[in-house]
Amino acid sequence: QVQLVESGGGLVQAGGSLRLSCAASGRTFNSYAMAWFRQAPGKERELIATINWSGGNTYLRDSVKGRFTISRDNAKNTVYLQMNSLKPEDTAIYYCAADVRGSQIYDYWGQGTQVTVSS
Repeated sequence: QVQLVESGGGLVQAGGSLRLSCAASGRTFNSYAMAWFRQAPGKERELIATINWSGGNTYLRDSVKGRFTISRDNAKNTVYLQMNSLKPEDTAIYYCAADVRGSQIYDYWGQGTQVTVSS
């Protein structure tokens, strides 16, 4: 079992920055990959970033490359999403998720944190 709790969302003006955090508990944190997803109103959930167990391998969706960074601190059992140069189209609920089986299937999810970017 893994429990995930996101924080750091909020309201920000376009061009601003936010850093989301996802604190994990349950299983040994440095044994599994993590990801961030988001879901905007009326749209499907989309994968925006992944990071492997060590932090040495990351993926970013094209639409956020150059603006977002995913990282993790295994000593703190936390994964981060640094979001810079935010745009109104980044407005969504952001979720972190854990891939504990190494199968790119995310079995554990946080409750989500709202990010709203005003124009």
